[in-house]
Amino acid sequence: MDTDIRDFMVTGEKNLKLERFPASLKLDPELRPECERRLEANKARIEALQDRLYAEARESLVIVLQAMDAAGKDSTIRHVLGGVNPTGVDVRSFKQPTSVDRAHGFLWRSFGALPERGKIAVFNRSYYEECLVVRVHGLWRDYQLPRRCTDMSERRYFQERFEDIRGFERYLWRTGNRVVKIFLNVSADKQRERFLERIDDEAKNWKFSESDLSERMEWDEYQHAYEEMIGATATEHAPWYVIPADQKWVARTLVSEVLLDVLEKIDPQYPELPHEARERLAACREALTDGPAADVEH
Repeated sequence: MDTDIRDFMVTGEKNLKLERFPASLKLDPELRPECERRLEANKARIEALQDRLYAEARESLVIVLQAMDAAGKDSTIRHVLGGVNPTGVDVRSFKQPTSVDRAHGFLWRSFGALPERGKIAVFNRSYYEECLVVRVHGLWRDYQLPRRCTDMSERRYFQERFEDIRGFERYLWRTGNRVVKIFLNVSADKQRERFLERIDDEAKNWKFSESDLSERMEWDEYQHAYEEMIGATATEHAPWYVIPADQKWVARTLVSEVLLDVLEKIDPQYPELPHEARERLAACREALTDGPAADVEH
């Protein structure tokens, strides 16, 4: 697979159209073993860099994962980050907001999900839902807010939300967090195929909900919402990657390329101990080899 992740990167673009980003690279299935070997090599490197990131505890990584239903978000997380030390990774699924969440601003619960320095946080869906489902279904009009906050056109309301998000992500950048945002771009035909698979396979019935059909009926509205959102919130320090998701094995490899790229740019290093600490380690080693700690009886 001869690709450059920069071909899928968006750092700010007016009038962005998703149709210029393919939902499939249409690679020959015979290339899948080669692609999966590349994924495994990337994973090994990611795991090594994540270990350094955690040890250094200087910078953190926030991965935002957005997609239409059945695009493969869960399996992408599992296949790309499944081997990473779990103590250094937090996965947060942003479900329907609770009454407590709704009593606060839309970014409120995101602050509580931010990673400690040295850790990776994966947002499976995220604060971007405010610009997607909230927009498509007009939920913002029923918010319990002062009229000055909602008495405006839809366009202005979401322009303000985009501004809020850009400011939030600029704040994250300035406080030691890298933000990488991935949109798994699945086609309507492939979504239909995967929905039917979930209905026909008893082991996958639990993945399907009748609400998935009603959301699918709003396909065009969601595509428009994604186009405006990605174009308005993609920046140099918090880019979007529009990843073709019809072939899951291709999507997983590309996502691994994105994560490996950002970790290599962070270039974390194991902390170097000061001279006094190294001397104490040498003393401990001597105690374990030739000293009183060497022959402790069980």
